[in-house]
Amino acid sequence: MDSARILISAALPYANGPIHLGHLAGAYLPSDMYARYQRLKGRDVLFVCGSDEHGVPITISADREGITPQQVVDRYHAQNHEAFRAFDMSFDTYSRTSLPLHHETARSFLVDFHERGILTEKTERHFYDEKAEMFLPDRYVEGTCPVCSSENARGDQCEQCGSYLNPSDLINPRSKISGGKPVFRETAHLYFPLGKYQKRLEEYIAERDKRDGWKENVLSYCRSWFQEGLQDRAVTRDLDWGVRIPLKGYEKKVLYVWFDAVLGYVSASKDWAQQQGKPHSWKHFWHDPSTKYVAFIGKDNVVFHCIVFPAMLMAWNDGHREQFVLPENVPANEFLNFEGQKFSKSRGWGIDVQDFLERFPADPLRYYLATALPEYRDSDFYWKDFQARNNNELLAILGNYVHRTLTFAHARCGGVVPPRSALNEHDRALLEEVRKAPVTAGRYFEEYRFRDGLLEIMNLARRANKYFNDSEPWKSIEADPERCMTTINLSLQLIRTLAILISPVCPSTSGRMMAMLNLEAPGGNAWDHAGELKLQEQHTLGTPTPIVSRIEDDVIEKEREPFAVKEAAEASPQPEDSHISIDDFKKIDLRVARVIACEKVEDAKKLLKLLVRLDGEERQVVAGIAESYDPTDLVGKSVVLVANLKPAKIRGLVSQGMILAAAADGGRLVLVMPESETDPGASVR
Repeated sequence: MDSARILISAALPYANGPIHLGHLAGAYLPSDMYARYQRLKGRDVLFVCGSDEHGVPITISADREGITPQQVVDRYHAQNHEAFRAFDMSFDTYSRTSLPLHHETARSFLVDFHERGILTEKTERHFYDEKAEMFLPDRYVEGTCPVCSSENARGDQCEQCGSYLNPSDLINPRSKISGGKPVFRETAHLYFPLGKYQKRLEEYIAERDKRDGWKENVLSYCRSWFQEGLQDRAVTRDLDWGVRIPLKGYEKKVLYVWFDAVLGYVSASKDWAQQQGKPHSWKHFWHDPSTKYVAFIGKDNVVFHCIVFPAMLMAWNDGHREQFVLPENVPANEFLNFEGQKFSKSRGWGIDVQDFLERFPADPLRYYLATALPEYRDSDFYWKDFQARNNNELLAILGNYVHRTLTFAHARCGGVVPPRSALNEHDRALLEEVRKAPVTAGRYFEEYRFRDGLLEIMNLARRANKYFNDSEPWKSIEADPERCMTTINLSLQLIRTLAILISPVCPSTSGRMMAMLNLEAPGGNAWDHAGELKLQEQHTLGTPTPIVSRIEDDVIEKEREPFAVKEAAEASPQPEDSHISIDDFKKIDLRVARVIACEKVEDAKKLLKLLVRLDGEERQVVAGIAESYDPTDLVGKSVVLVANLKPAKIRGLVSQGMILAAAADGGRLVLVMPESETDPGASVR
């Protein structure tokens, strides 16, 4: 869908902690590059974001620190807003969901849905803290995990084994507020009938995919949700912090954060319109069917932006003349890891954006992340790669070309654009590549393939360096001055081209390049004219200065040192006796298990997912035996299972045990299989 008006949203970061580099690579750098590119195409762009400021984690943080939830979100809203500013994000507005304007917007949707009979009421039993006189959200209930026996499992998930739980699953539940044992009480909640919109949602995604080419990872997530069948989702919850419900009998409840957070894009647009002094101008983007709306997110937000939010907008549109546009595309990225491991606040593994930008400029980080975006699979940030990309590409290719060209122009051409005479075959070949580069890179940006777009731009910079070297102006200035002037003219023209094309990725670097050409920053429809020869003869040039600084080894080693120490400490083997006692062995519960179903794990070459039966119990086990056994050959067979192993998550699947196998020739695994008459659940001694 080609449109002159583009609405862009970037996922609202949760105001409960600082932004780290993984967040930038997921939603924020891609959305900013896209917004900057579209502005350079001359399109009318509204780029919105803001803080997501409601929900239980914020109240838990407030309780832990002895402050109010508002104080928590005020702190992180300010910190993250500043981090985005330092990273050169070009939001038109950075709003927040604690604003009265947002509360008003979210309530208008709720009331409309309620009045039109879309929502249903259900009475449920929830834990209630009699001492604190309040219903307890899932995360306010703690207890013993029924799967791994961890004593500190939460009511929604056990962090020890990764199992998803309901509060009622916990053994010996206790209130996080008072420490007392909660009781069950009935409470009424409103539900949104998401399942009623499944067919329309499937058609909507198929249509948008056909028009704009959705990422396969996003489509795969959606298909899995559709396959399971969409269920009703609670809209309200018993909590003090959030958007209050203006309905009789619900005055002490708030909106569930999933419902109000996605509406933050609408309220942020209203906030922007009010700041412009044109309070209704937000409607030009949200209610004009010709608007192209693109929602940038990380993969953990797919369900809310591809399924939940579109369903809410469909529900609104069914009853109103003014129709909201639905996302044309939701280009979700995978995860960025840090030095080979996931970002972890508790382990101190990773670096926050603010800390990073206190030590390095934004553009080298933007450039490196753009080369490593997890567009189709998880990727990694490595300090040494960051240094190499800066020194060997941004500095050695782009920076070197700009500096040597401008320095030569000042030294031998009087600091002005020299005249251009007749072009030779070498010149014409270069200009053909200059003409094509904006078209090719632009096509990649339109397709959300930012890594490929940047590669195209840097290939042009490599070509520019080759042209300068092959032309040898330091020789032709004496042998053929007219040819030398043409070389420098075209080389200066190419700096302008590169400054425009690199602008979405490295805006500050682009600005310095344009300043050295004595030109204003690119704007309007500069992208479409980037390949043209716009510099006039005798145009006065600015003073050449380095546009990129080298990052030295000792600087990077200093950054890597704390993480290298952590890694070594975690990896170092602890001295211990390799022998075990008979009592140790008795702790291992080996059982015979009968395989009742088996299938391959999608996108995992070595894994099979088995459903096995013990004595009166069925379990799911994930085993790395797909290269040794066909799934159909295992159904009905007996295997030996380590039955008391802590459950683990493998490729997102819970594995409740380990199947014994022996290594054979050629790397093949051979399962330990008891005789068929052995009953499932029998002990192996």
